[in-house]
Amino acid sequence: MPTAIVTGGNGLIGKELCKQLVDKGWRVASFDTNDSLKGVESVCCDVGSETSVKHGFSALGWQKLDLLINCAGKTNYSKKPLAEQSYKEWLEVINTNLSGTFLMSREAVKHMQTGSSIINITSTRAFMSEPGDFSYGASKGGIVSLTQAMAISLGPDIRVNAIAPGWITDETELRDVDHEQHPVGRVGRPGDVFKAVEYLINADFVTGQVLTTDGGMTKKMIYAG
Repeated sequence: MPTAIVTGGNGLIGKELCKQLVDKGWRVASFDTNDSLKGVESVCCDVGSETSVKHGFSALGWQKLDLLINCAGKTNYSKKPLAEQSYKEWLEVINTNLSGTFLMSREAVKHMQTGSSIINITSTRAFMSEPGDFSYGASKGGIVSLTQAMAISLGPDIRVNAIAPGWITDETELRDVDHEQHPVGRVGRPGDVFKAVEYLINADFVTGQVLTTDGGMTKKMIYAG
């Protein structure tokens, strides 16, 4: 049975990834600060803490790991101007999103073998921003660069790729305009991210890449009306 660790397994995307992997016959562990997923081995872990990550792997006790999905994320869409941004909030986001990806990957590779892979969840905010989007955008941009560096360093044995989701939601009360701004005609769902994960698991000639999964939203030119 193939083995996978998903960080942030209790979040919107992480929960779907865990469920789909379990349904497809994987043994799955979720590293999160709050977990209660059926069929998933839960490890209470703050991925932004070096000590917590080490304890998490020790508690799990797996000797072999086929897949790591770094999905844990903290958002901070503050509209404050740069001069009023909190350094504490900056560090919280960077530590969870970027440092967490590094720390989990560093520990995971000790249990990986030829054919294993790492998939990092970044965001289209690595390439486009709204005002005040400093810490989150920086963390996701850093994940893109880290993915490339790890792919070069860990190849050929371990492949490393990233997925950049756009607007992903489980909300049902959406406006027509929300769907229409996507060239595919709809807003993204958590299952769309899993489809990208499934592709990268099997794409053994793909490494160091970012698979943008946004319904074409970042490719659509918009003019002010």
